[in-house]
Amino acid sequence: MTEFTIQIPDELAQRLEPLQNRLPELLWRLLDIVNVPITIQPTVNPETTNIPAVYQEVIDFLIKGPKPEEIINFKVSFQSQTRLQELLEKNRSATLSQMELAELDVYEQLEQMMILLKARAYSAITEHDF
Repeated sequence: MTEFTIQIPDELAQRLEPLQNRLPELLWRLLDIVNVPITIQPTVNPETTNIPAVYQEVIDFLIKGPKPEEIINFKVSFQSQTRLQELLEKNRSATLSQMELAELDVYEQLEQMMILLKARAYSAITEHDF
């Protein structure tokens, strides 16, 4: 793997710090968005990017192409629910590290996405009932 060094403003460095383990993945996404031609394919190993387990759990669920009823009934594992409770408790007591804050943000983003998915799934089911 190649090491790449850049100079960035301190404010940007502070904002990127919680995401430091995901920077290679995020750079690949940025390249996809701006359509910069690249000659090699990314090799992102989930175990080396510190993707929270709950994120992988939701991806694994969605990759199976669940039916609307399965989406509505989906819940993350007990382990993920327990981890969320730990993060929320640390947040209440103001003892979250930067990495934990980033992880809590992932939970929040996934929750918003699942709310939207469940609403669409419910809508799809009710449309077929009429």
